Amino acid sequence: MKAFEDMGFYCVDNLPLVLLSAFVEFARGAEDVVHSAIGIDIRERGFPERFPALYSSLKAAGHAIEMLFLDASDQTLVRRFSETRRPHTLARGTTPLIDGIRKERSALGEVKKLADRIIDTSDYTVHDLRQAVERHYSWVGAGRPMVVTIVTFGYKYGVPYDLDLMFDLRFLPNPHFVPELKAYTGEDARVREYVMAKPDSAEFLSRLLAFLEFLLPRYRGEGKSYLTIGFGCTGGRHRSVVLSLIIAERLRKIGYEVNVKHRDIGV
Repeated sequence: MKAFEDMGFYCVDNLPLVLLSAFVEFARGAEDVVHSAIGIDIRERGFPERFPALYSSLKAAGHAIEMLFLDASDQTLVRRFSETRRPHTLARGTTPLIDGIRKERSALGEVKKLADRIIDTSDYTVHDLRQAVERHYSWVGAGRPMVVTIVTFGYKYGVPYDLDLMFDLRFLPNPHFVPELKAYTGEDARVREYVMAKPDSAEFLSRLLAFLEFLLPRYRGEGKSYLTIGFGCTGGRHRSVVLSLIIAERLRKIGYEVNVKHRDIGV
């Protein structure tokens, strides 16, 4: 449900079965909840008997609904119940856990047959499950991609404390020692040209872009919504600014939302 919520779905958990038809009608006529995810507690009395007929009637009425059924092997379920130390509803008292799991599986047999999509989570981590849900149910414009914030700073003023990644750019050519460039910042085209003129600068930029293009999708795949990258040089006015603007431009072109903050550019 959290994965659906993060994708922009309107989420309702533990909706009473008696309200399902009313909610489907409501969602169809409300633009802001047309993409909804509903979680129903199968422990509700009479669920295995009542749900198949209700779901079939909603489909027959032409409603654009889909059922996602999450499954796992008996061995996996035993391990998960053992790890979380949660009791199984059908294994109260002296009933063995595995018997409760088998009773549940039997009770949900008809429900599972109606499922539009079944995901076996036996070998999934929570991150794997999130990725599977996103692959199947994301739509164009749903949610938003990982937001990247680039912070430039000067080492002589201290390192920002909230960085996920940090790159030291003090090896690049320093415009501070060029009289005609010293007064300008990395936002100026002349400063940018000076910093990027040497082969090492261009090679570093190429390698860094390749690294970020490899790394960022993997952060996103793990569910990270925000990433802060720091670029530092001595004063935070020239080299770090130049690289930050180039990197931001490239990342935006491949679909990332990028914010740039120049902490020390005016110092």
